[in-house]
Amino acid sequence: MTGWSCLVTGAGGFLGQRIISLLVQEKELQEVRALDKAFRPEIKEKLSKLQTKTKVTLVEGDILDAQCLRRACQGILVVIHTAALVDIWNIHSRQTIMDVNLKGTQLLLDACIQASVPFFIYTSSVEVAGPNSYKEIVQNGHEEEHHETTWTASYPYSKKLAEKAVLAANGSTLKNGDTLWTCSLRPMYIYGEGSPVLSGIVNRALRNNGVLENTGKFSVANPVYVGNVAWAHILACRVLRDPKKAVSIRGQFYYISDDTPHQSYDELNSTMSKAGGICLDSRQGPPLFLMYWLAFLLEIVSFLLSPIHQYRPPFTRHLLTLSNSVFTFSYKKAQQDLGYKPLYSWEEAKQKTMGWVTSLIEEHRETMKTKSK
Repeated sequence: MTGWSCLVTGAGGFLGQRIISLLVQEKELQEVRALDKAFRPEIKEKLSKLQTKTKVTLVEGDILDAQCLRRACQGILVVIHTAALVDIWNIHSRQTIMDVNLKGTQLLLDACIQASVPFFIYTSSVEVAGPNSYKEIVQNGHEEEHHETTWTASYPYSKKLAEKAVLAANGSTLKNGDTLWTCSLRPMYIYGEGSPVLSGIVNRALRNNGVLENTGKFSVANPVYVGNVAWAHILACRVLRDPKKAVSIRGQFYYISDDTPHQSYDELNSTMSKAGGICLDSRQGPPLFLMYWLAFLLEIVSFLLSPIHQYRPPFTRHLLTLSNSVFTFSYKKAQQDLGYKPLYSWEEAKQKTMGWVTSLIEEHRETMKTKSK
């Protein structure tokens, strides 16, 4: 298909930037429209450097602005929707998260129908599948098994409903009489250079004299490198646009993992930051069941105080379960239907991420030296 164009939402984000850097290399792609609420100056500069044969147009606008979305979708063939509020620490209000993650997705789907955009790829999350209990064990799970989160916590709940809306929209009639085809990708926990979660963990360790907190030592996860998640989006884009191959992926979701070894979140954080002199706390923490019931009590306190004071517990049952479960998934179906195989090996991903984390640590130490003078 010649002269096509693509809209990427959440374009200034951790994953959105990586998708665009791969997307601009695609054949016959004329324009990438990069939509985000606001672009930091360094992101603007980075994206502008990607201008080669493909035009990169930055669009600043709100995912809740229906008019903005309709304008952004004009003349677009594929929408890759990564924009979301990722909030596992309950920083944002429930209403804000539901608005951005669910209502924003619904408005974007409407804009696609009105602007006759035929292809829609949604960036979902493994959290729409669970885990629902730290006692539940899922190893190398797959799409044919029924896994669905039962948490009402804002982030997994909003992502679950948004994904359902995307997959339900598959087969909808567009304004010009054509058909909307959709699919959804469910990445595992994403790590890599620029990860806001990893950056936050490292910063907390630096404030704690270089000691990483034990927060997920009971988990077995299969984290996925950001470059491989971006690559899966490119492959989904190719297959969805190919009438011969697209039949198998329309209305489907796919777990996206890679060959990163199955490990605990604590092990991953320790591996990525040890070159910078950060070590994992060796002290034995309280038993998990005790922490779980303490979280329950803190949530009750938060609820009781809510009419007069907004109290955010330091941890919740959902966060403890998420951080301490055995919950891993295979990418076999993505391999079969999308032709997906990781673009980056574990060694490459590890070296790139460790290099970035080490630079963050060195930067912090230089800042501290300057302040102490």
